[in-house]
Amino acid sequence: MIFGLLCWTKWFDRDNPSGTGDWELLKDLRNENPGQICEKPLAMEVVTAGNPSIAAINTGQIFYINNPHKGFVCRNKDQKHGGCFDYKVRFVDRVTSPHCCSEKVFGCWTDWFDKDNPSGSGDWETLKDLRKENPGKICPQPSHIQAQTLSGQNAPAPGDNNVLISPSVGLICKNKDQKDKKCEDYRVRFRCPPPYCAGNV
Repeated sequence: MIFGLLCWTKWFDRDNPSGTGDWELLKDLRNENPGQICEKPLAMEVVTAGNPSIAAINTGQIFYINNPHKGFVCRNKDQKHGGCFDYKVRFVDRVTSPHCCSEKVFGCWTDWFDKDNPSGSGDWETLKDLRKENPGKICPQPSHIQAQTLSGQNAPAPGDNNVLISPSVGLICKNKDQKDKKCEDYRVRFRCPPPYCAGNV
């Protein structure tokens, strides 16, 4: 089997939280760095800008936007204690893209998983629960996640706000965050090494 080859862009840090927060929106990053970010990134990584860096999901802060299709936004007003940390982001794409750097990632995609629907508090496709319900089908530490609606539209769907999409957490969409009070129904798959592959790159 030939596994898909992915690679990361360089790190981007265009804003700091001294104003309303840290705004690392994809459209702004692309405008300020022409030709360096692909049109539709497959995944995004967010960490604090300090040394050592801390994964955003481990900071305990609340994020307004956090997905590879829109970028990242942390608003100071959403935090319970103080303001946002300073964050940096990078994006991943297939190695055939001219925007890739030299850091490459091997692997392939798992099956699609859809354990929940938005009839309750939202759509919760968490890695922890998916691994429990599908023993041996998801690796311990996926490198990337891909999410889409059941109709095949990339997540987040138009109209869905504040959808968390992270390879270490999974996908979380809360109905209360949506204008119509209901999330789309999503499914997810993860980037893993060969034993967990579903035969697609």
